Amino acid sequence: MFAKSALVAFVTLATLATATPMQPRQAGGPISLPKRSSLTKSDGTFNYDKAVAQTVATKNKHRQNLINLQNNTGSLPQGFEIKALASLPSSVEANLKKRQSEALSDEEDDEEWAGTISIGSPGQSFLVDFDTGSSDLWVPSSSCTSSTCSAKSTYDSSASSTSSKESGSFSIEYGDGSTVSGPVYEDTVTVAGIQVSKQKFSPVTTLSSSFASDPVDGILGLAFPAISNLDADPFFVNANSQNAVDLNEFGFYLASSGSELYLGGANSDLYSGSIEYHDVDTSTGFWQISGASIASDGTTAVSNFATIIDSGTTIMYGPPSAVKEFYAQVSGSKLYDSTDGYYSFPCDSAPEVSFSWGGDSFTISADNFNLGTTSSGASTCVGALAAEDLGLGDNTWLLGDSWMKNVYTVFSFSKTAVGFANLA
Repeated sequence: MFAKSALVAFVTLATLATATPMQPRQAGGPISLPKRSSLTKSDGTFNYDKAVAQTVATKNKHRQNLINLQNNTGSLPQGFEIKALASLPSSVEANLKKRQSEALSDEEDDEEWAGTISIGSPGQSFLVDFDTGSSDLWVPSSSCTSSTCSAKSTYDSSASSTSSKESGSFSIEYGDGSTVSGPVYEDTVTVAGIQVSKQKFSPVTTLSSSFASDPVDGILGLAFPAISNLDADPFFVNANSQNAVDLNEFGFYLASSGSELYLGGANSDLYSGSIEYHDVDTSTGFWQISGASIASDGTTAVSNFATIIDSGTTIMYGPPSAVKEFYAQVSGSKLYDSTDGYYSFPCDSAPEVSFSWGGDSFTISADNFNLGTTSSGASTCVGALAAEDLGLGDNTWLLGDSWMKNVYTVFSFSKTAVGFANLA
């Protein structure tokens, strides 16, 4: 049911730029990414159950990130807090289980920004989600005891001449009480021709049932080492240190078709003008930049907050009080779901939502902000910005695909910055 397009990683050249604007563009080569699962049903209505499930997954993902950060550094940044494990409401869980037993249409197929990598010598292939909001690589093991692994590609350490078992273990807990856990190995990992030797990863032996309907085999994290559960350098950090890429940065282009990840620079064919860079606060382990503001129809609603740019999250989240302040600027909006912080607005007058970090103003299209009607035939739609306390403090927002689909995004280790450019 997967792959309307294959995933391709680009190996390319690009020039360095100073922290704010403007950098000449250069050519390079690509990885293409299929479209992520939509939170809009085929009939145009908001998929509430799937949205709640993704919110729970996002909460627990960043809860684990904060646990990792505290374990690796000994402390958390001011305002950060490790929240209790989130769990799915029983009614939502029942609906999702029922849905998993039914055939899916193309429009509702569970696709992610994923692509094929290989691990080992000779290479064993896996479909992974490329996630700028985490830092570890894991795939299922051939020794996996969970039924969830039966439909996945699995890693066989005995079949790789470069495999080496290391000390330690890997474990992530999910809201249903299940885990993704396993031993730690080192092996050769190749992504779009970029080869890294002795990459630490986990071939997991238990795989949460929450991945049962997910077509990907595992996750490849692209954030900083500070939030690694393995306390290890992520793949792209090692790619740079082993001189496998020409530039220590990568670019994302997310769209309904033609999406791609560009490793080792930026694809100049996919953006126009120059790239506007903003410094990253490396103390958090995230791709976190400060000085943001959000506007509705040209009027600033909230300003001077931090943002984490996370390709592994579908929508956008902000602290409840700040999100409430934003929607107060949206005519006709109201709280749609108080439990999970979703708001609605009149479908025929969608707000023009834009973000700025002190330079250009980047607009979110109406299609990307609209998650679907509140019910069949309704005149109100659900917004892609939800109010949620993720433990990231009262001044940090999380911007996922609903944001990234509107800009070309560059994640630069060399500049310790995130850059945005208008789409070509």
